[in-house]
Amino acid sequence: MPGTRATILLTQCAGMFLVQLDVTVVNIALPTIGAQLHAGLPVLQWIVDGYTVVLAAFLLTGGALGDVIGHRRVVLAGLGVFGVASAGCALAPAGAALVAFRAVQGIGAALLLPGTLAVITRTYPAHREQARALGVWAGVSALALSAGPVLGGLLIAATGWRSLFWINVPLAALAIGGTLLVPADPPTTGRVDVRGTVAGATALAALVYAVIEASVPAALAGAVAVVVFVAVERNSPAPMLPLTLLRSRRFAAANLVAGAMNFAGLGMILLTTLYLQGVRHATPPAAALAMLPGFLPLSVLAPVTGRLTARFGPRPVMIAGLLTGSAGLLGLLRVSPSTGYGTFLPAFAFVGVGLGLLTAAAVAAAVGGVPAGKAGVASGVNNTARQACGALGIAVFGAIAGSPARPAAFVHGLHLAGILGAGLWLGAAALTAVMVGPDRNRVAEGR
Repeated sequence: MPGTRATILLTQCAGMFLVQLDVTVVNIALPTIGAQLHAGLPVLQWIVDGYTVVLAAFLLTGGALGDVIGHRRVVLAGLGVFGVASAGCALAPAGAALVAFRAVQGIGAALLLPGTLAVITRTYPAHREQARALGVWAGVSALALSAGPVLGGLLIAATGWRSLFWINVPLAALAIGGTLLVPADPPTTGRVDVRGTVAGATALAALVYAVIEASVPAALAGAVAVVVFVAVERNSPAPMLPLTLLRSRRFAAANLVAGAMNFAGLGMILLTTLYLQGVRHATPPAAALAMLPGFLPLSVLAPVTGRLTARFGPRPVMIAGLLTGSAGLLGLLRVSPSTGYGTFLPAFAFVGVGLGLLTAAAVAAAVGGVPAGKAGVASGVNNTARQACGALGIAVFGAIAGSPARPAAFVHGLHLAGILGAGLWLGAAALTAVMVGPDRNRVAEGR
């Protein structure tokens, strides 16, 4: 059984690795894709955003669907959709087709991502071992984030941009084989909340689109959809998001912190890429390598965070991560257009350490704040908060900094973004101190 559980953990982490990898791996290939497919800037933007927006919009659906028909089935379906869509991306003859297949990839990713977390929490039910398993899961997630630009640069140089998508196909097939080892979920009598799914997906997609495109009509449509979603969920006999879950102070706070984490973290990763390539004029592969010292703490610290969370609970670990990351964001105030990489690196590395401490602890806090039978919904909400707020952070930080073609203005915007991010994370630290207490499983086990 231990060997089988380890295999299950490995394959679920592999599925999540694919989801996270495709958030970042494409960015470094955009100039090459644009040249070969004769795609303009708007198409290149949607090659990235088409994936992340759909992923954020349907994550809740993936978690809720798994709670109804079984997470094993949903993970298998998600891996299948993701693999087929990846092949479509690799074969895409034009930019519009690539955007369409990227959106389908987002659907597959939204199905499998919350399911991988739910399968892991069911496979490792005891509090301490579950926290360690979540640490491994978060570490692989961080590895995917850091591996994306580097792997993308190497594959483009060796075989071209289409290999970025072909590599997903055999990996998805292997993950399907491992997921077949997962025991079938116990039967349920629930049903899919179709109206809530449509309203929730519409709200998230419209709001993210509004920020990315600066569209007032989309913002109004998103606001209306939010009201409709709340009304539908309040009156639904089987809501996709039971509003009673939000009565848990720990669950609500953990998701707010997770959103703040990705808002500032992913926004700053975008500005780091622009700074290195636009202000310091590094090549894409050189920029990817230069970012590794900031990304490595995410991978190294995540398993450690799992063990610390198992021993002390998520609150002190989350606070430590938020304070460390805030120090890194404020360290960006020392950067100027003429400063060397040695000035920038410590600030980015501290942000990486903060994210490494935060990720697993925030996930554990969210999942531990709800009953065990709602793990799929909890993971769906947590991942939705992270992905949606990450997309918003990218849009907001990009708007604040502007184009790196104007180095002085860009660095001034970088300073403002650092202050905004640090203020957000310090507020999240205070929220964590007040509202993130012991989780239900820990209390039940007497720890």
